[in-house]
Amino acid sequence: QIICGGYCLGMPAPLGYVPGLGRGATGFTTRSDIGPARDANDPVDDRHAPPGKRTVGDQMKKNQEEDDEDLNDTNYDEFNGYAGSLFSSGPYEKDDEEADAIYAALDKRMDERRKERRLELREKEEIEKYRMERPKIQQQFSDLKRKLAEVSEEEWLSIPEVGDARNKRQRNPRYEKLTPVPDSFFSKHLQTGENHTSVDPLQGLGGLNTPYPGSMTPGLMTPGTGELDMRKIGQARNTLMDMRLSQVSDSVSGQTVVDPKGYLTDLNSMIPTHGGDISDIKKARLLLKSVRETNPHHPPAWIASARLEEVTGKLQVARNLIMKGTEMCPKSEDVWLEAARLQPGDTAKAVVAQAVRHLPQSVRIYIRAAELETDIRAKKRVLRKALENVSKSVRLWKTAVELEEPEDARIMLSRAVECCPTSVELWLALARLETYENARRVLNKARENIPTDRHIWITAAKLEEANGNTQMVDKIIDRAITSLHANGVEINREQWIQDAEECDKAGSVATCQAVIRAVIGIGIEEEDRKHTWMEDAESCVAHGALECARAIYAHALQVFPSKKSVWLRAAYFEKSHGTRESLEALLQRAVAHCPKAEVLWLMGAKSKWLAEDVPAARSILALAFQANPNSEEIWLAAVKLESENNEYERARRLLAKARSSAPTARVFMKSVKLEWVLGNIEAAQELCTEALKHYEDFPKLWMMRGQIEEQCESMDKAREAYNQGLKKCPHSVPLWLLLSHLEESVGQLTRARAILEKARLKNPQNPELWLESVRLEFRAGLKNIANTLMAKALQECPNSGILWAEAVFLEARPQRKTKSVDALKKFLVLLLFWSERKITKSREWFLRTVKIEPDLGDAWALFYKFELQHGTEEQQEEVRKRCENAEPRHGEMWCAESKHVLNWQKKTGEILMQVASKIKNTF
Repeated sequence: QIICGGYCLGMPAPLGYVPGLGRGATGFTTRSDIGPARDANDPVDDRHAPPGKRTVGDQMKKNQEEDDEDLNDTNYDEFNGYAGSLFSSGPYEKDDEEADAIYAALDKRMDERRKERRLELREKEEIEKYRMERPKIQQQFSDLKRKLAEVSEEEWLSIPEVGDARNKRQRNPRYEKLTPVPDSFFSKHLQTGENHTSVDPLQGLGGLNTPYPGSMTPGLMTPGTGELDMRKIGQARNTLMDMRLSQVSDSVSGQTVVDPKGYLTDLNSMIPTHGGDISDIKKARLLLKSVRETNPHHPPAWIASARLEEVTGKLQVARNLIMKGTEMCPKSEDVWLEAARLQPGDTAKAVVAQAVRHLPQSVRIYIRAAELETDIRAKKRVLRKALENVSKSVRLWKTAVELEEPEDARIMLSRAVECCPTSVELWLALARLETYENARRVLNKARENIPTDRHIWITAAKLEEANGNTQMVDKIIDRAITSLHANGVEINREQWIQDAEECDKAGSVATCQAVIRAVIGIGIEEEDRKHTWMEDAESCVAHGALECARAIYAHALQVFPSKKSVWLRAAYFEKSHGTRESLEALLQRAVAHCPKAEVLWLMGAKSKWLAEDVPAARSILALAFQANPNSEEIWLAAVKLESENNEYERARRLLAKARSSAPTARVFMKSVKLEWVLGNIEAAQELCTEALKHYEDFPKLWMMRGQIEEQCESMDKAREAYNQGLKKCPHSVPLWLLLSHLEESVGQLTRARAILEKARLKNPQNPELWLESVRLEFRAGLKNIANTLMAKALQECPNSGILWAEAVFLEARPQRKTKSVDALKKFLVLLLFWSERKITKSREWFLRTVKIEPDLGDAWALFYKFELQHGTEEQQEEVRKRCENAEPRHGEMWCAESKHVLNWQKKTGEILMQVASKIKNTF
């Protein structure tokens, strides 16, 4: 005070002022800072403190223990560390929280990895525990089994046998057999005058009850009257069976007992006759009564109740119920319609009239009213009255128009399109009835009212085509696509193609082609176009829309003019479904775009040859030579053309030129074949020897050499030729077979058998070699050896159809069915049906066979033989024509005839008849 003069009293201390700092009074604590001192034994302020915390000293000791961490060695573990956290006293920050989360995730992951192992161990423990608690019978007797080792032989033999304690009836159960009584039994006892009232209790009632109420079969006299008509019994039995079968077919045809609306139940079933059915009916009646009383304004309850009574035969009760339902639910269409159905004629009309008063806008009731009328004029009157009340109903207009004459129908449709301008069907119907000019105006107006429908545009195109304006068809279809796009309609390609198919079937070819051209490329990726278009064309052919397929091929050829595969498909299509002129025109365009495609040239030449235009065929082959010099196929086609037309010198010159310019094994083979069939054996042998110098690994040359020697009866030379060929071509099965036939023909059966066995070793799993081995033994009369070989063959070749077919017919007739069971698991043995005289089934499977394998000549020959025995002349001619179109080239019997030297100029039809004549019905 003296220093500051008293003026600093009451003022705040300066910033940073610490009392006593000037005289050094710092670093100590006064009593006022920590409060009054307390003894360790003083009680705490909390009077309800638990024992151990009631004094100040106890609490101070407890706090000190919590603050101090126990870092003793006894509290340390090598894996887990200290029991507590070393850093529990420090602050818990965000980094600590993240670290804890990471460690928790790791622990969870490790726990999941160990979870499967723990589950396996737990399951194993549970299984062991279960087996200990419930051991198997085998385990229960394990100690006794061990004692069996101590049983002596005498003790074992002294054990008595276990007998069957059951009686004879239980040991040999015989199932009860029920045999229907034949009609002859009734007629016999009828003549003796005996009464048998147990035949059918319903016969005495004068009729048989049918499953439907109100229908009775004609009365049958009881047996005692002496006038029993056995024919009527059979008719009644057939009628009853037919009704039962019809009911079963309805129940398995996938129909549901609930109608699409989900609440009306179809109760069409038989009248209940059993006690269980009657109790079910009572329950249903009680349940429906409860529904009606609980909710009397629920229409399905009344309908279901009426149908239940109708089914049980109480038709009047059903009518009363449904009429009461009309009173409780006068605004329900279904109730009124059900009432009209249950009521007889005139009453039904009155019910419908009452329904119209309650529901003047109901289309279904008006339609029902028209159906109840029998007079056409009355029907028209009802429908016209309906149209006055419901003029917007398309269904009513359509029903009314169907009853009118064309002129009146046109007038009605004019009014109908005014009332229902959005109905496409009405517009199109009106356009069909109008003249050409009026129809165009109608369709234009229809497009204005319905700009989003494609059918109007397609009808307009068909209209123009029908009136000769084909140039307008493409324009109309293009405008249709543009207009529909502008109106936001998505162009569905599949729907448009279906419309094109319908146009094709209706005869509108130009419209069909225009639609195909317009939509064929919509929605298809560029790399998928060819594949998709070919599939579309095949689909159109399958649906019978040939013009659609032709339009698709034409468009594809415009886009892919250099694709040989597209030209080939189009050519095959024209060959199958077109005319010869269209095929030749297509092939001319094809060879212009694909001159290197030999098959196209050959198809054109063959078409001309089949039309007997040989000069044109020669000119086509000459052009083909220019485009494809030294082509083997074209050389051989030219040789065949000349040889088939008896121009043998030309054929020789062509073959000589081919051997010099394009020498191939096939050219040499055809040269040998030509000289052979013409009888020049020496020239054929020389050519064959020359050919074998160049192509010794070509088995057909060795075969021809051996066959020529056989024809000259030089068996040793033939055998030598076959053996040399087999050294060069050990995997040629026909060579082995020819050598075997040669040895068999000279009586060397053992040698033939050895040759076939050697062939099977060289060519394992070959069914043809196995089949020849079996037939060799069978021809030699060794049927047991043949059966043994067949069993081995089927083990080695279990999927061979020729082996299974032969195996079936090796058996005697009674055993064939048993053998065919195994064969049918692999293949359907068609000949088995023929042998059992199942004519219709055999014909079906013959048709399937020649459709799947049209190149198999044996199938065609068997089919023709079958038709010769069981078919008509028309069916025989159809098989022959189909075989000529298919031109088969393979088959054991077929090749034996078609490749015979004497048959080289015979046509397919002649070979067919020749092969069929040599088929013997061994079955």
